[in-house]
Amino acid sequence: MILQAEMNTIPNNTALLLHSCDRYEFLFKGFEHFFEKHWSFTIPCNYYFATEEKEVTVKGFKNILSGKGEWTNRLAFLLREKIKEDYILYFQEDMWLDKDVNSAFFTELFQQAYQNNWKQVKLHSSEVYKTTATPINIEGFNVAKVNNATSGYLMSHQVTLWNKKFLLAQLLKKEHPWRNERKGTKRLKQLDPEIFHIDYFAENGKPAINANNNPVGRSEYHTISVNGMLDASVLPYINKLCRGNEGDKKYAEQLEHHYTNKLTHDGKPKPRKEDIFKKLKNWVRR
Repeated sequence: MILQAEMNTIPNNTALLLHSCDRYEFLFKGFEHFFEKHWSFTIPCNYYFATEEKEVTVKGFKNILSGKGEWTNRLAFLLREKIKEDYILYFQEDMWLDKDVNSAFFTELFQQAYQNNWKQVKLHSSEVYKTTATPINIEGFNVAKVNNATSGYLMSHQVTLWNKKFLLAQLLKKEHPWRNERKGTKRLKQLDPEIFHIDYFAENGKPAINANNNPVGRSEYHTISVNGMLDASVLPYINKLCRGNEGDKKYAEQLEHHYTNKLTHDGKPKPRKEDIFKKLKNWVRR
């Protein structure tokens, strides 16, 4: 446990990065609504909302632009050129909070990571991670060590606290997000770094997997999007928005329209499946 005197000497060295693309602008209002409702802006970090070329206003965030390009290229540019902090708390626009967060948890997490030079701390519960308990606890949550050999998705884009230099090293040029997770996991298994896991967020309602001791303030978020379209996870959020003001109700109607009609986030019909010749052509291009 870090003493208060030590805490006061640690600088604000963490950036909460919301990483998105312009085509997913339709989701920004929902992310903003539920983030503001459940997050605490007293948590000591700086807030960045990253788009490509479209400038947006999101309460509490500074908008930064990556420009167009492949997923890893855009993220690497942001980390190198737009964000000065040494730690990144990574979010995406389809991760909508559903329960309040505990500011004391994040305050100590950031301080522990900074002091101990942690490279990656996964904050979302999933059965793909196999862990071993450590003596370290934060607000009752065990800081468990991931077994890299037996765990899946060592490279993932769910909510995670990253050392910025370490994250940059995982971003090879011209990788789309799925390839980055797949090949990045293989690279991390070979590298075998020290990766930690904390059961802080119940992602999509997943249960905790570690040996925790009466944890305080566990939060939750749902990924309301799959393959560029809304999935059923958005329905409880639509119901909540329907109980809000006129703007919220109108947005709820738009979300329901997209969900019912299987529209992509930029309002287009669901893409047709590729035929075998197009699949072969795309495979040859890799």
